[in-house]
Amino acid sequence: MFRVVILVLTLLVGLREVHSQQVRVTSVLKIARLKYSGGGDWYNDPSAEVNLLAFVRQHVGIDVEPRYEFVDIASENFFSYPIVFLTGHGNIVLTETEVRRLRTYLENGGFLFADDDYGMDKTFRREMRKVFPGNQMVELPFTHGIYHSQFAFPGGPPKIHEHDGKPAHGFGLFHNGRLVVYYTYETNPSDGWADPDVHNDPEPKRQDALRFGTNIVVWALTH
Repeated sequence: MFRVVILVLTLLVGLREVHSQQVRVTSVLKIARLKYSGGGDWYNDPSAEVNLLAFVRQHVGIDVEPRYEFVDIASENFFSYPIVFLTGHGNIVLTETEVRRLRTYLENGGFLFADDDYGMDKTFRREMRKVFPGNQMVELPFTHGIYHSQFAFPGGPPKIHEHDGKPAHGFGLFHNGRLVVYYTYETNPSDGWADPDVHNDPEPKRQDALRFGTNIVVWALTH
């Protein structure tokens, strides 16, 4: 746990140094929901991160702030979050300024987890090609550390929601060998983080989703 706290501080200080305005540095982990334009419901299931962070605190011992926060990429607070989370149904559009700032954030220690809530796949991939032109999103092998960082997922991402009935997939974008964007498709673990009465997921599915989300958080903070 001590190592993770030091890494949270290191990430935040590093992100602060690439940003010209002052941001508050704290060892308390917060995850921000990424706000975007285009019409997609970036704001859905606000209980998701709250429950995930509470689960992380219980099972990993990281000092967290389990509350729903959202951030605009253009905001001065954007660089104060070591992890940002993007989800929704439908269209995603990033401006040139947002593309540039997101690239700077990711190149300097930030981490983006994106979860297709159903219907955002094409536009998310399009916008990521703007952020890292010529850098292809690749499917992570099941041996990748993100599937083993805290809990064991030897078969890769757990299948939480059916969507089109396809197998669950986990894709990544790398910068200088570091995983900076992790994207889940045909699984939707963040729906499993939400309060039980939101999607009525069976409890074993919810536990899988929360464990898997914990793996993502631990990996993002330690690599």
